[in-house]
Amino acid sequence: MSGVVVAVLGRGVVPADAPVVRADDPGLLLGDGVYETMHVRGGRPWLATEHLARLALAATALELPVPDAGELIGLLDTVCARWPAELPGALRLTCTRGPDGGASTVIARLAEVAPGSVRARETGVTVATLSLGVTATARPALPWLLSGLKTLSYGVTAASRRWAAAHGVDDVLWISTDGYALEAPTANVVWLDGETLCTVPARPTGVLPGVTAAWLLAHAGDLGWSAAERMTTPGDLRGSTGGVWLTSSVRGLTEVRRLDGIPLPPSPHTQAIRHLLGF
Repeated sequence: MSGVVVAVLGRGVVPADAPVVRADDPGLLLGDGVYETMHVRGGRPWLATEHLARLALAATALELPVPDAGELIGLLDTVCARWPAELPGALRLTCTRGPDGGASTVIARLAEVAPGSVRARETGVTVATLSLGVTATARPALPWLLSGLKTLSYGVTAASRRWAAAHGVDDVLWISTDGYALEAPTANVVWLDGETLCTVPARPTGVLPGVTAAWLLAHAGDLGWSAAERMTTPGDLRGSTGGVWLTSSVRGLTEVRRLDGIPLPPSPHTQAIRHLLGF
């Protein structure tokens, strides 16, 4: 079976078009909730433990009560049991505050990976920089900006994607007012500097700590490289000869082929990194 599988905590699998959120749920009204998206391979969500740990941290920051990891894993098992093991999938786990201050609404939705995500892995992406209007280290001291958290408050991300589409690029790279590269709306930036695989440090900058990026850097030694968290600028990235990529859970690894209209040299390492990640 393919298509879409939906399961709700406490209800089990429901028809994909069944109503699952009340009209007064703060997740719908205010974007008050958290979520994680996982790549399903071999019938199982990849790096589920790491994703659930990140979800728990976001829920704590929002003072949002969510079920314990055991219940959430049970829900993931329920939805994956209806999915063909040979078919890759995109599994989104959403937890809202729930109506009337009651229990959270928890939904797992498993669907096929979007063709655009698969295409981006194969062809790479064009990217333009956009300012977030803050310095590189400002956001951690401003918790109301919800930086570094995967929440349902998605207005800025949606607006950035619309801007990208309107300006003929595939994605954007957010930058700080003092000129540092931060992150893409739904991806981390990773680059190769000599023999060191790098990404932007999450804690001092407030970027989302990427599950896929962290796994990749932890296994950089498998490709003969060291790993480091470093600050960088768009100019540094445009001058990279080793390669620049965006990493995310479902797209996996996408090579940046053009940044602010300037072509980047094709990386000879893209296929090896994709293979290491299992995409």
